[in-house]
Amino acid sequence: MSDATPRPIRFLLSDMDGTLLLPDHSLSQKTLDAVRSLREAGVLFSLATGRPPKAMLQQIEALGVDLPTAAFNGGTIVHPDGSLLVAHYLPATVALTTLTQFADLADIEVWVFSGGDWLVKDPKGPMVPREQHGLGYPPVVVDSFEPYLQRIDKIVAASNNTQLLIELEAQLLPKVEGQAQVSRSQPVYLDVTAMQANKGEALETLATFLGVALAQTAAMGDGGNDPAMFQRAGLSIAMGQAEEAVKRQADVVTGANTEEGAAQAIERYILPR
Repeated sequence: MSDATPRPIRFLLSDMDGTLLLPDHSLSQKTLDAVRSLREAGVLFSLATGRPPKAMLQQIEALGVDLPTAAFNGGTIVHPDGSLLVAHYLPATVALTTLTQFADLADIEVWVFSGGDWLVKDPKGPMVPREQHGLGYPPVVVDSFEPYLQRIDKIVAASNNTQLLIELEAQLLPKVEGQAQVSRSQPVYLDVTAMQANKGEALETLATFLGVALAQTAAMGDGGNDPAMFQRAGLSIAMGQAEEAVKRQADVVTGANTEEGAAQAIERYILPR
């Protein structure tokens, strides 16, 4: 897409996986330098991700983030000291509907995030090592998710069968419409969170908290959970490897995360000229 009209961006909210992070979940030096340049220029910066809060700590430290960050797609917004600014839990009836929909499906692993823990029934599922590497901590094995229904942050259906997840998303959406957010944060993950737990709400909450007009915000991401913040930001940036449906909803498209796309976008569209 063509360059956006220059505007004074005061706050950038960025996705993590597939955006700031490389496929091995590391941060390139160029990305670290670009975020440091933002801070030096007085542009506020924070993170919005589908991850739990404690799976963001290493990146928060590396990037020098000193503002509240949005976990669970915006379901939980956490101050740097660990205290909550916002917490939205999945309604118990919706959680039960979702778990019933996901139960006993071949090629699908079901995970529940509650109280900071990653809960699984099968710790030997083929998707578990990938998630454990990304989060930096192992799952808690449980016999049932039912005791956690009142405080579920997120339910995930994980599978390498991306077409199956697309079909599952279409099947679940009408059952929880108006009660929950259903989106693929990555091609292999289908996330279900509270209705208010979306990155658009998170962007607006953080902008209000920081005293920044939405017109002076920017949002950057690559997944199906990112257009929610694209729709509210003054400037929206999609990563080059994002699906076409995501890229179509952004103002501009930068390079892929493997091509220093985040750093390119910061330098090209956000840093004061």
